[in-house]
Amino acid sequence: MSVKIGDIFPNAVLTYIPYDAQNPDVCGLPQQLKTHEAFKGKKVVLFAVPGAFTPTCSEAHMPGYVERVGELKSKGADIVACVASNDQFVMHAWGNSYKVKDDILMLSDANGELGSALGLVNDGTARRMGPIRLARFAMIIDDLKVIYIGVESAPGVTVSGASAVLAKL
Repeated sequence: MSVKIGDIFPNAVLTYIPYDAQNPDVCGLPQQLKTHEAFKGKKVVLFAVPGAFTPTCSEAHMPGYVERVGELKSKGADIVACVASNDQFVMHAWGNSYKVKDDILMLSDANGELGSALGLVNDGTARRMGPIRLARFAMIIDDLKVIYIGVESAPGVTVSGASAVLAKL
């Protein structure tokens, strides 16, 4: 069963590598992020991609958020986060390639814990990408309550893009 509007966002443990302004080119130590602790009392824009550095994710999905992160925050988003099935080191490198610094939190769901809890995973085995891949989606979470969710039903970026999310903030 997939998450729906009005549901409480699941409590999951994700990983990330914090941006270090003093050493921006150094890969720091992985940290855990517990979603209920990090998202409680906040408005969060979370967008998910099947894989960092993949064509649609890199050419169509991430750029919109990089370009519009300021608008998202000015419309009330406390946190803008990207999550993918990749490990935290890949997510950190992908964020660095876009110079997101700490504007976009780059989260890893490498074990599929969050995606499985949301009911938003796909089997990437046929494409040699592993059995658990996040679906492409975006959501707005307000104090742990899902208030918008856009899940892509076909290739490309429409309901999960930054423009669609901005229209719902």
